[in-house]
Amino acid sequence: MNTGKHISIRIDEETHHKLHFISKYEGRSANGQIKYLLHKCIKEFEDKNGKIDFEK
Repeated sequence: MNTGKHISIRIDEETHHKLHFISKYEGRSANGQIKYLLHKCIKEFEDKNGKIDFEK
């Protein structure tokens, strides 16, 4: 079973509250919102620069 990797970040209180506000608005948990944003960022990068290949 793949449970994924864990990452910990520190953010200021205002950003924390805004993240939770947006997450709730979009129907996601804060964790789900962060994962969504990471996947979106990776897709945009790969669309512009090509697929990231770990074999190179």
